[in-house]
Amino acid sequence: MRMTDIPYVMAIERRVFPLAWTSGIYRRELAANPWSHYLVLRSTASDYPPLLAYGGVWRFDQAGHIATIATHPDYTGRKLGGYMLIHLLLKAYEIGCTEATLEVRASNTAAQALYVRYGFEIVGRRRRYYSNDHEDALIMTRPTLEPAPLLQELADIETELCQIWSQSAVNLSTSNAI
Repeated sequence: MRMTDIPYVMAIERRVFPLAWTSGIYRRELAANPWSHYLVLRSTASDYPPLLAYGGVWRFDQAGHIATIATHPDYTGRKLGGYMLIHLLLKAYEIGCTEATLEVRASNTAAQALYVRYGFEIVGRRRRYYSNDHEDALIMTRPTLEPAPLLQELADIETELCQIWSQSAVNLSTSNAI
């Protein structure tokens, strides 16, 4: 993610999350947080939005904490969330993490199913975690980040993506340069 991506990130953020981050949070994350790494999935066709998905991972000790992940709401159900998640897990491994964690709304069963598909388990609950409606968050953990299984998961999802997306329409590479 680059600073110039923030307006596009915010366009997705406001549509996806009931408690959206601000553009200032993203600016601080990119400029001042040495433990954060943010990725975006760009489209390459003019009839698609500039960004189709984004996500961030923070390094906390040996854990990669998935801070945020979102898919453009007009393009959900097309494997982009899983693709972004795998890239975030690979980034976590690259920066020295051995496991991954995240919080997810207790009511967000679609996201929970995605995380379970990619090796996460529910390990706890944060009561009244979300400040806007006091909904609980489930704590989910993927206990290992071994590169071989992650790379196989990436290859599998890339095969699925190629069946759904035209290579000329979507740049299936992620970028984390500021």
